[in-house]
Amino acid sequence: MLKYFTNILFLLAFTSSFAQKLTNSNTTEKDTITYKTVYGLRVGVDISKPGLSIFDKSYSGLEIVGDYRISKKWYLATELGYEEEITFEDFLQSTSKGSFIRLGVNYNAYNNWLDMNNEIFVGMRYGFALFDQTLNSYTPNVNNTYFPSNTISTPRTDTGLTAHWAELQLGIKAETFKNLFVGFSFAYKVGISIDDQESFKTLYAPGFNRVFGSGTGFGFNYTISYLIPIVNK
Repeated sequence: MLKYFTNILFLLAFTSSFAQKLTNSNTTEKDTITYKTVYGLRVGVDISKPGLSIFDKSYSGLEIVGDYRISKKWYLATELGYEEEITFEDFLQSTSKGSFIRLGVNYNAYNNWLDMNNEIFVGMRYGFALFDQTLNSYTPNVNNTYFPSNTISTPRTDTGLTAHWAELQLGIKAETFKNLFVGFSFAYKVGISIDDQESFKTLYAPGFNRVFGSGTGFGFNYTISYLIPIVNK
C-alpha cells in the first residue's frame, strides 16, 4: 500500500513539474512578441485652403503636405503650395500671389500603444516663397514710410519677390482608418527676409500669411493624408 501511495505522489510531482515548465515556456513566448510599426511616405492635402476659398472670394490656395519617418520619433516633413490673396484695407487694396515651400522636421512626443501611429508633434520649418505683389489702389491718409505718399488708382505690379522665414509648429495627427490620417497644426512664423514693393510694404506673403509690423505671422492647417507603407520596423 505504501508503495502505491509513493508512486502516486511521484506521478503528481512529475505532472506538476511538467505543467510548470509548459506554463513558463508559453509565458516566455508571449513576452517575446514584438509589435512592429510602419515606416513610409505620408502624403496629403490641407483641406482648409479650398474650404476658405469657397467662403472668401478674395482668397484661393492649395497646399500639399508630406512626411517621411526616419526613426521612432523623428520625421522629415514638407509643405508646398500656391496662394493668391487680395488684401482689403480702409485706404488700400493689394494682391499677393505665388508659390511656397516649407522644409523641416517633426518630433512625435506621443508614446503610442502597441502598433498605433498617432502623433502629438513639435515641428521646425524653413520657409521660402516666390511671389508677385500688386498694389491695386491706395489713398494716403497719414504720413508713413511704408506706403506711397501719393494716390494710386492704376495697379502697379512687382514680380520675382521672395520671402524667407522660420516657423515653429505644434499639431496632432490621428489614424482614423488603416493608413488614413487627419491632422491639425498651428504655426508661429518669424520673418527672416521678406521683399517689399518700391514704397509699399508687403502685407501678405504666400505660405507665410499676413505679415504683421513685427515681421511675425501665424498659420494653421487641417489635413487629410495617406501613409504609403514601405517597411515595418
